[in-house]
Amino acid sequence: MAKLKSDALLDLKHLAHAGREVNVRVTPKARRDSLSLRDGTLRVTVTAPPEDGKANEAVRKLLARAMGIAPSRLHLRRGQTARDKTFVCLEG
Repeated sequence: MAKLKSDALLDLKHLAHAGREVNVRVTPKARRDSLSLRDGTLRVTVTAPPEDGKANEAVRKLLARAMGIAPSRLHLRRGQTARDKTFVCLEG
């Protein structure tokens, strides 16, 4: 996963609550890692390929960083093989 400047990330700290579900639309194999909000949908692009869970892990780490929490506090609930995914924040 490519390094992002901290100021390049959306501030998603308001989503970091236990039990909160975060729905995202993912684009793997992108030119760079990014988070954007378009048409009310949180869109995530990652450079990782969609094989062996690499893209899912990259999305989890990027979301956690934007939310200001440890990646271990985010769990992929739905969408392991789909572009639309739902992550849930765990207590911690």
